[in-house]
Amino acid sequence: MKTVEISAFGAPDVLRLAERPDAVAGAGEVLIRVAASGVNRPDVLQRTGAYPVPPGASDIPGLEVAGEIVGGDAAAMLQAGFKIGDQICALVAGGGYAELCAAPVGSCLPVPKGLSMVEAASLPETFFTVWSNVFDRAALKSGESILIQGGTSGIGVTAIQMAKALGATVYATAGSDEKCAACLNLGADHAINYKTQDFAEEIKRLTGALSAGGVLSNAQSGGVNVILDMVAGSYVAKEVECLAEEGRLVIIAVQGGLKAEFNAGLVLRRRLQITGSTLRPRPVAFKAAIAANLKEKVWPLLEAGKIKPIIYKSFSPAHAAQAHTLMESNQHIGKIVLDWKA
Repeated sequence: MKTVEISAFGAPDVLRLAERPDAVAGAGEVLIRVAASGVNRPDVLQRTGAYPVPPGASDIPGLEVAGEIVGGDAAAMLQAGFKIGDQICALVAGGGYAELCAAPVGSCLPVPKGLSMVEAASLPETFFTVWSNVFDRAALKSGESILIQGGTSGIGVTAIQMAKALGATVYATAGSDEKCAACLNLGADHAINYKTQDFAEEIKRLTGALSAGGVLSNAQSGGVNVILDMVAGSYVAKEVECLAEEGRLVIIAVQGGLKAEFNAGLVLRRRLQITGSTLRPRPVAFKAAIAANLKEKVWPLLEAGKIKPIIYKSFSPAHAAQAHTLMESNQHIGKIVLDWKA
């Protein structure tokens, strides 16, 4: 099979087309003939040597695919309601940048009706991540509010749409007026340009956490209920300040640094929760539970057009280095995908 492999740790040009032995499905797995592979930030980190592959996972990058089932564990497929020839998308721990990919049955979902393979390949990594962190870990409820950092990233465009569709008030940050407009078009109630505005002050103002004189209010209504953070570092202190009572901060990446200082007194007085998670090394059963929730609660929204995949650009596998260069530029709005049919 053809693959895109990391020839050495480094810049995007270390990505190379290669030939590998065909992937083989093991117990509880399906074999997918891949039509498209999603490109994600963890792939970039793996390429640079900053994200070691979990034990037992393929060293081939790629955490999400869409394609056709061409083999696998017959009993596991029967139990899950899949069969040879079904079109599916899947979350994998590695191996997605390849023509064939083995995936746990529990991490597979049918391609939503009306979506292309490129669109379907953009779903698993971000949808699993957002559901796990925003709705399971942070327990965002209808009627609550959420601040999404990086609203035009792959995670961001998913989180905005999912939170809005499920009844939340959505605030998002982005790095330009164009990107802020994109956040609003996706359904965000407010978008904050973090390069020209202090997001914490804006959240306090917008949610009534500041009095008319600009003084921090003790009103219980001030602040947001949940923050989804991909930055960490210096952002954490500001995020603690703009959480409402019983607020939850979920950290899913540390692009701004590993260390943070914040006002622990606010955590105590407002009974705040600061948590975080990574998805890639979690057990198959954990991911299968997320898949079940997505199929029941989110897939109908995709098929009804209430949530849409946002594809910024697709590349042929031969141009995977260009896909990674675009990812690192942060110029994209939405997802980047490798199209094996291109």
